[in-house]
Amino acid sequence: MRRRILAAVAALVLLLVGAVVLLAYVRGADARALAGARTVEVLVVAEPVPAGTPGEELAEFLTLEPVPAKAAVPGRVTALDEIAGQVATVDLQPGEQLLASRFAAPEDVTAPGIVEAPAGLQEVSVLLDPQRAVGGRLAAGDTVGVFVSLGTEPPATHSVLHQVLVTQVQGAPVAVPAEDGTQTASSGAGPAPTGSLMITLAVSAAQAEAVVFGMEHGTVWLSLEPAGADVSGTEVITPDTIYGKVFS
Repeated sequence: MRRRILAAVAALVLLLVGAVVLLAYVRGADARALAGARTVEVLVVAEPVPAGTPGEELAEFLTLEPVPAKAAVPGRVTALDEIAGQVATVDLQPGEQLLASRFAAPEDVTAPGIVEAPAGLQEVSVLLDPQRAVGGRLAAGDTVGVFVSLGTEPPATHSVLHQVLVTQVQGAPVAVPAEDGTQTASSGAGPAPTGSLMITLAVSAAQAEAVVFGMEHGTVWLSLEPAGADVSGTEVITPDTIYGKVFS
């Protein structure tokens, strides 16, 4: 009889413990469900926004939409005054939440494929056929040598500038990712460009004079001239000196 009483008490205790555990689980599940259903309002891009658009001008491109709290992206913009004075660094596409990481101060933004000219220099552009610009393989950040040929009597060619920084190349082959993650001009087995290239150089005022004079009164060629390239032994080449140069 005593054993039956103990067994009944044990069964009752187990039943109570099971009920408590089940109740706790159900309450936890309800809490999790409620958390997933809770919504917050986020700013969502409704129309394409081009890179460079000021943050103050975004209102017409946005909508305020409720999303589940767990779907709200960390780092989202909650009010446009958070990005006042900044511009979009990339194109924004419809449906994406507005993120602060996609904005920066205008002075910190440089367009892809453009290198800023060093302080104190100015920029000048030349329009060249691909064969006059290393087959079109030049890219922003390269340094080049500048050669000028004049159709004078006698005709003359000279390497007038060295280590000139290229700040932009327009009309060049599309850049492709290299193995180390950097961008390099697509070359090698690909076809050579057939159109002219607009190449912008960072130069001093005196160097700009030489470049402009060569474009106005003769022809200009560029060589890819990396740091450490040998630039010694140059001279003005004419019909009287060309053969001596070849066999020296």
